[in-house]
Amino acid sequence: MSAADLVVAMPNWPSGQASANIIKAALEKSLEVKVDVQEMGTMIAFTGLDTGTVDVYPEVWQPNFDQLIQKFSTERGTVHLSSRNVAATQGLCVTQKTYDDFGIHDVADLKDPAKAKVFDTDGDGKGEMWIGARGWLSTDVERIRAKSYGYADTMTLLEMPEEVAMSAVDAAAATDKPIIFYCYSPHHVFELHQVKQLSEPPFDAAKWNIVLQADDPMWLSKSDAPVAWKPSSFSVAYATSLSKRLPQVAKLLDNIDFTADEVTAMSYAIEVERQDPAKYAEQWVASHEDRVKAWLQ
Repeated sequence: MSAADLVVAMPNWPSGQASANIIKAALEKSLEVKVDVQEMGTMIAFTGLDTGTVDVYPEVWQPNFDQLIQKFSTERGTVHLSSRNVAATQGLCVTQKTYDDFGIHDVADLKDPAKAKVFDTDGDGKGEMWIGARGWLSTDVERIRAKSYGYADTMTLLEMPEEVAMSAVDAAAATDKPIIFYCYSPHHVFELHQVKQLSEPPFDAAKWNIVLQADDPMWLSKSDAPVAWKPSSFSVAYATSLSKRLPQVAKLLDNIDFTADEVTAMSYAIEVERQDPAKYAEQWVASHEDRVKAWLQ
């Protein structure tokens, strides 16, 4: 097969980097196809799946990507979502020490300027919190939630690469300094530190109104989400055309069945141990030969 016969879009979070490369290694080893892994943002990846320049996306999060799934999978039929998924959670977390010592237990606490000030590290009187990396759909949702709950007025919302944010969490945990951040699981932070997710009103579909930034310049003012995230999950997506073009590839992708523990281990290997995603993936596939064979059945 020719070079770049398949393109896997790689997200910029650790488990996504690992799983994109595991997909490459599994396909190259078992089906002898040439796979190119390219880092790209979610919107570009979905457009690529739609137009045929991208073949696979390893972690499609729901409800984060719901509008993209509606557009490209349900309406256009160009993107196929595997029926196997990994259960996930999303919310706001603090360290156990922050939870215990400062009485910050609920998202509503962040609207209190005195409590928000606990997280002030630059002396401007407002707290700071990481809401995700630039380009993540969840980052926009967290900005909407901050506006909806009212803590956008008391907290400075920071967008930065995940590894930078997690280094800040490590430092805060080591020095018993208070910190708050967007958190999702499966993720190694829950293994590495004692963290607590803040409570908030349960998800209510009637109150969850998200407009994508790509769809409307007034997205933030038109959106509202003063409730918890819906129970989340993620799964592999691929271009529907693969089923005809390379049916064995489509079959393998449909059968990928990572567990939450495995995804946590991926996250830990890439972000904490600083393993190279491609090398990690080769070792993973080499030590899970029977598993990869089962994906082809």
